[in-house]
Amino acid sequence: MNALPLPSPLSSSAPDATIDLAAVRAGNPEALATVYRQHAAAMLTLVSRMTASRADAEDIVHDVFVALPESLAHYEERGQFRAWLIRLTTRVALMHERRAARLEQRDSLDTVATKGDAERDVLVADHVYGALRTLKPALRHVFVLRVLHDLSHADIARVLGISVNASEVRLHRSVQQLRQLLRGLA
Repeated sequence: MNALPLPSPLSSSAPDATIDLAAVRAGNPEALATVYRQHAAAMLTLVSRMTASRADAEDIVHDVFVALPESLAHYEERGQFRAWLIRLTTRVALMHERRAARLEQRDSLDTVATKGDAERDVLVADHVYGALRTLKPALRHVFVLRVLHDLSHADIARVLGISVNASEVRLHRSVQQLRQLLRGLA
């Protein structure tokens, strides 16, 4: 079983200034490739942690890059491009999870159980990752964004569409649950 990469997605080997946003908006393949080289690994790490599925994460990052020229129409070039890209990727991941949840509701219980078992066999890399997977998505998302990606509670609230207080409460609950789960696994 392969472990998911753990480097911080907030680190970037090259500054955002090297990106020609006008060329990306126009769909220039070289400009898109530059953005991909600079940010794809970080995005994949972020989404892998949020979804607990490497395959889903790859699909989501692919979707983000396919739609990037169109999505840039909404980018106002205030703040860091990387921060905007993280917010965009997070929103796409959340939409993907909501869509997957709706599809699972339509599946029979047998089909859902089979999918879950197969994914678990592939995804379990270590105790911490396994414990993180058991959290409810709302708790996992806040934990990943705050602890692993160092976003402020205000940024998390804005990205997830919740209050700052809700973000703080969810972080507290996720930490409590993870401590309890990891005690049992040790």
